[in-house]
Amino acid sequence: MTDTDPVPGSPEYPWEPPLSGTEVEHLAGALDRLRTTFRWKADGLDAGGLATTIGSSSLSLGALLKHLALVEDYTFTAKLRGESPGEVWSDYDPDVDDWVFVSAADDTPAALYARYDEAVARSRERFRAALDEGGLDGPIALTGPDDQPASLRRLVFDLVEEYGRHTGHADLLRESVDGLVGEDPPAGWRPVSGSYAFS
Repeated sequence: MTDTDPVPGSPEYPWEPPLSGTEVEHLAGALDRLRTTFRWKADGLDAGGLATTIGSSSLSLGALLKHLALVEDYTFTAKLRGESPGEVWSDYDPDVDDWVFVSAADDTPAALYARYDEAVARSRERFRAALDEGGLDGPIALTGPDDQPASLRRLVFDLVEEYGRHTGHADLLRESVDGLVGEDPPAGWRPVSGSYAFS
């Protein structure tokens, strides 16, 4: 480590996973670092910035905020417990192709940030409850083609993959908006929009 490397557990880098910890600490830490990096890339933009696309793609940071909010809620309700994502998604329209991406253009920045931030907070609570109930090996509602139940571990790994993919998209999108680049949030970063909290 150098003097400029993030220090795990430091108030300046609350998203940094431990250098040495349990499997749960590393897995949850990796997921939260990706969540925070994505949130940093999307932070502080107006409607125009959140709607910016690149080339022929229709993907925007606003659409990613809404998509990942749905992924968070769906993962920790339908996949984890076999339940509906809840009233917060009552406006979901399955008859509209790519509804979550298309409808984001109609949402205000405040609504997009709130939906995402609240979904992450709910996911963290549900993840902790699932850990208390059965640990990472505990069965979840999601099953494979042979009806073998998946584990909480698999669920979280899938979410890490989802964030890895979309945080890469967010890198390119944010740079196209205002030139912001970087691998991780800078020391002491806190969101200027929404209510995102660190785990």
